[in-house]
Amino acid sequence: MPTSADLPALMEAFFTKRPIAQRGASPHTIASYRDTVRILFQFAQKRLSRPPSMLTPEELDAPFLGEFLDDVESVRGNQARSRNLRLTAIRSFFRHAALEAPWHSALI
Repeated sequence: MPTSADLPALMEAFFTKRPIAQRGASPHTIASYRDTVRILFQFAQKRLSRPPSMLTPEELDAPFLGEFLDDVESVRGNQARSRNLRLTAIRSFFRHAALEAPWHSALI
């Protein structure tokens, strides 16, 4: 069974397999998801004092993601619509992760 440190592999598979091949996502959707991940990783690096390559799926739990979405709205000044787009990208990633890494099902 893979270890917890497979977040980078999950993220890579999410961007290479799921959006284009499985879902037929537009380039704009992929760019939006990419931006969400970039902002999430910046937030995580600031909050957890570790580079994104060292993050584990367990660290991206519901309270942490709630803090991230609050930060998107309050600190970045995004409206609810942008916050909801970020949430959609995160949900899409976790749906992918549930299929690719079922050992993280309790977290997902």
